Amino acid sequence: MSRIFHLSIIITTLFIIPTVSLAFAAETAGEYIDRKAEIWNLFFRMMTVAFVVGGVIAGTMVWQVWRFRESNPNSKPTEYEEKGEF
Repeated sequence: MSRIFHLSIIITTLFIIPTVSLAFAAETAGEYIDRKAEIWNLFFRMMTVAFVVGGVIAGTMVWQVWRFRESNPNSKPTEYEEKGEF
């Protein structure tokens, strides 16, 4: 349950708060927002998040492959592998 709560806080911080602040950025009349610059800024923020998440996932996969390889001296066969039942 706490993981879902933490994930919702992260999503709120990364996506909703910047969007709301952008929506209320031009409060006075005559003040304009450069939409092209804001779109690129949002794109680069999302790409940074995507690369970080991708790096964590790729690192986790490399760790799992290295940790659970057959030649690992600490790996032990499961009870099904010992009996030959698959």
